[in-house]
Amino acid sequence: MTYVVTDACVDVLDRSCLEECPVDCIYEGDRKMYINPVECIDCGACEQACPTAAAVADRTIAGTDAAWNTTDNAAFFDVVLAGRDAPLGTPGGATHLGPTGVDTEVVAALPPR
Repeated sequence: MTYVVTDACVDVLDRSCLEECPVDCIYEGDRKMYINPVECIDCGACEQACPTAAAVADRTIAGTDAAWNTTDNAAFFDVVLAGRDAPLGTPGGATHLGPTGVDTEVVAALPPR
């Protein structure tokens, strides 16, 4: 099990979760944050820090929201994003990578909030 950042983060990007994550597994897209499912240690620090309740354990999301949010979060690392030559994969920490400036196709296609 791991944590994911849901669509409640789109266009908010509070970044409180970045400061609390002990393993640096939260990556910044253009409009949303993403948690690397391989690097996440399931500690819940991000959930406690998130003011929009967007960081949640994937096992607690129900129904259609679960599929959308877990699939989108994983796609950020598994799919070749716009302007990149390869998937991000497991970079080993978000700090050295910095903001990516890009989101998944699904998030990029959402209307601004």
